Amino acid sequence: MALAITNENYEALMASGQPVVIDFWAEWCGPCRMVGPIIDELAAEYEGKVVIGKCDVDSCDDIVSQYRVRNIPTIVFIKGGEVVDKVVGATSKDTLKAKVEALL
Repeated sequence: MALAITNENYEALMASGQPVVIDFWAEWCGPCRMVGPIIDELAAEYEGKVVIGKCDVDSCDDIVSQYRVRNIPTIVFIKGGEVVDKVVGATSKDTLKAKVEALL
């Protein structure tokens, strides 16, 4: 299961030094609900190697603003504290898995 990323745990998460994948989503978003299970699967597959989590855009304005998220789902790939890739919209598990592999 993907980690719930909140304003409270975000700083510690980023300080961990591990690559991070953030899925910006909302409960009311249909495409987000399609991508959600894929994010959960990837979180289980890469546990201990990559931090994979979900950030609810309705409750984390600061994080949403920081990454300039305008559309959801938006999935941001972070390595060394820098955004190295981004996917906007629903996409396949194979595409996301390739992007996670590129972080390693």
